[in-house]
Amino acid sequence: MKRYLTLLLLLLTGQLFAQEAGSPYYGFRLGLTAHPTFGWVKPDVGKNDGVALGFAYGLLADFNFAENYSFATGLTITTINGKSTEINPSAFHPAGAGNLDYELRYRLQYVEVPLTLKLKTNKIGDLRWYGQFGLSNDFNIGAKQNAEQAGKKIEDGKNISDYTRFYRAGLIVGGGAEYDLDNRTSLAIGLTFNNGFTNIVKDGNRKAKNHFIGLNIGLFF
Repeated sequence: MKRYLTLLLLLLTGQLFAQEAGSPYYGFRLGLTAHPTFGWVKPDVGKNDGVALGFAYGLLADFNFAENYSFATGLTITTINGKSTEINPSAFHPAGAGNLDYELRYRLQYVEVPLTLKLKTNKIGDLRWYGQFGLSNDFNIGAKQNAEQAGKKIEDGKNISDYTRFYRAGLIVGGGAEYDLDNRTSLAIGLTFNNGFTNIVKDGNRKAKNHFIGLNIGLFF
């Protein structure tokens, strides 16, 4: 019996040593993030007028249910900006006027709660590579808009919360790498494409969706 207990103890000790010597593995990790976003707006009727810079910051959380697989979530304040040309937006278009094109700049801020699956490689050199896929759940906390018509500025920073939907859903696809700074701390850098698939405006029959690419930078502790 003593021989079996000794063998079991050696096996457990060897497993713990292997985890310490190789890439760190934790059941739960919490981190911080702050990174730029590059957003755009695609209306159903009208056109996208280019990419606009935004920003995101907040908390990250990885729940590792196996060494190479994690449920990844977080809580961030995410700004999605974008520019478009659209027809007759109610926030600016006078009642009874004919059809007019308006150049709009969206400045939308959300509380974002991603629900994603993260797949990681074993450590290759100093890095662990990962891919990420899942759902973005966004709750609007701020909505402003600039508007021009025929080159003339109509409004600058108008509050359009009454014309903006509270909930936004998106598909998250991303990837990147993690670098271990020490046994408990790692730096994560990657790219995320957040493809919005719900209408962001509540303005009659008008529809628009917003999307962004995030240059993700996070620090896990």
